[in-house]
Amino acid sequence: MAHEEDDGPTDGGVPRRRPLREWHVEETVEAAVPVRTAYNQWTQFKTFPRFSAVVHDVEQVRPTVTAWTIGYGPLRHRFCVEIVEQDPDAYLAWRGLEQNPTHEGEVEFRPTGSGGTAITVRMLLRPHGAAQVLTRSPAVTGLAARLVRAELVHFQHFIEGLGQEGGAWRGTIRNGRVQHDTPEPPRSRVAQWPVG
Repeated sequence: MAHEEDDGPTDGGVPRRRPLREWHVEETVEAAVPVRTAYNQWTQFKTFPRFSAVVHDVEQVRPTVTAWTIGYGPLRHRFCVEIVEQDPDAYLAWRGLEQNPTHEGEVEFRPTGSGGTAITVRMLLRPHGAAQVLTRSPAVTGLAARLVRAELVHFQHFIEGLGQEGGAWRGTIRNGRVQHDTPEPPRSRVAQWPVG
């Protein structure tokens, strides 16, 4: 399956979107809520344990970095993820900060003709060493696809059951940095002396 590259408009020469050129998993669900509602709820990472079968905890480490604890039963795995690109109501891309194995992913939000939202998740697994062979196995990629699909369906049911988002983060991120609506004034190199 070919992936069409769509870097979208640029901000000062920086592409607004960097879709994955390859992936191991791609799954889409349609939620019966507007794009803004689906996107806003997705950005509330701390609520993922409320609907997810595998996410146990999400902690905000920095504005663009979160720590996730996932697992089944007594097995747990904790790792950090950095949001590298984020466009409100449209797109979010992340990368794992682990050394081995790591992954990249993206989620797109598109309006449907019925007023709902098509939510597409793509993930690329980047294992090292002997684990590289496993990600080429159709059985392993099929298992990963089924897991992502199940989690997307859980999110779909969760947001449709709520009917509205429980919060939102509407910021834009470029290359792992939060973009501010109004630029910060340049800092003077001259010392500021108290007045009055």
